[in-house]
Amino acid sequence: MDAQTRLRWLAIALRVFGVFLVIGVYPLMNWLWPDGWAWEPRQSEYEQMIAGVYATLGVFLFLAARDPLANLSLIRFTIWSSIVHAGIMAVQAGHDHSEHANLFGDVPALFAMAFILWWLLPKKGDQPGSGAPRPVT
Repeated sequence: MDAQTRLRWLAIALRVFGVFLVIGVYPLMNWLWPDGWAWEPRQSEYEQMIAGVYATLGVFLFLAARDPLANLSLIRFTIWSSIVHAGIMAVQAGHDHSEHANLFGDVPALFAMAFILWWLLPKKGDQPGSGAPRPVT
């Protein structure tokens, strides 16, 4: 995939994930599929906090779609924090039989988001409009 195409798809992915994080997480946790997206014991304060954090991230990912190259730190943070969060949840859900549904809900969703964003990130020497690689900041 060439650099321009990769950036177009990255911008689309940032918008899709941004919108999902803003409007999708809370309904999934509370109404649509709580077994796969919420954790026991249910705590509305925790759920509101985590939904608020992810909604905020979603707004910034949506805004980052305007210029992904200027927002690589945010995108990399999203990738790595999603991997860490999903990894911790996977271990916890694996040990707690009452949380196994999360292994099919929020855990793979975070891993998928991280993988897709990583795969679409510009690669070294793949920067559009230049013959030389752009320094990674």
